[in-house]
Amino acid sequence: MVLLLDVGNTNIKIGVVIDDKIVRTWRIATDHNKTADEYGMIFLELLSSIGYNFDQVEGIIISSVAPAINYTIEHMCSYYTKRKPIMVGSGIKMNIKIDYTVPEELGADRIVNAAAAYSIYGGPCITVDFGSATTFGIIDENGHFMGGAIAPGIKSSAEALTNTAAKLPRIELIRPKSIIGKTTVENMQAGVIYGFSGLVEGIIRDMIDESGFKDVKVIATGGMSQLLTSGGEKYFNVIDRALSLKGLKILYDMNKGDHL
Repeated sequence: MVLLLDVGNTNIKIGVVIDDKIVRTWRIATDHNKTADEYGMIFLELLSSIGYNFDQVEGIIISSVAPAINYTIEHMCSYYTKRKPIMVGSGIKMNIKIDYTVPEELGADRIVNAAAAYSIYGGPCITVDFGSATTFGIIDENGHFMGGAIAPGIKSSAEALTNTAAKLPRIELIRPKSIIGKTTVENMQAGVIYGFSGLVEGIIRDMIDESGFKDVKVIATGGMSQLLTSGGEKYFNVIDRALSLKGLKILYDMNKGDHL
């Protein structure tokens, strides 16, 4: 059994690989106040729910954009499974080449998304990850990660609207039926959802125009991807919420020989 951990600022996505297949996934909250032991008990309970335990873990790979929690998660893995996890970064073996001014600056989340998108869907392609931030990455036909863009996340945009305008209420993030809202809440929902949809479409369109690529595949992923794709947007070819875990599996297979 192999554990795949995608540590985000809001959630930790967990994947379990058995017989070379991702057979189960979970999502738990990222909590900087939890200790390694507390996380260990959560992981033990999750594994026990499918009939497994720490002794059956053969390997672990972690991508993280929350450095403050890295030591806790690494320590939990090493202590409870007796396995040193592989940490995703620009220095590991990968199926893509990072064409970035400072490769070490590229987030692990964007590396695993690019690795999965290129391996599964081929290039050229664009990944759009709807998480705490909204990240865009573009990969050419030869597997070169050329760069991208980072925009605010949908939730953080809605929170900023509420926090900076005293009379505006907190809203549920759902797509309203019409862009012309009839209530303050509907107005806010329309502004956030349709506004974000326009932002995403514009960045994708400009990336394709600037790169000059033809037949670009655009892959949406991340926890909020379903919200932004529920209106039948035409600029996404694929919605793959498990893209990051698939990328971790690909990178684990390429690097496991160096960590036995």
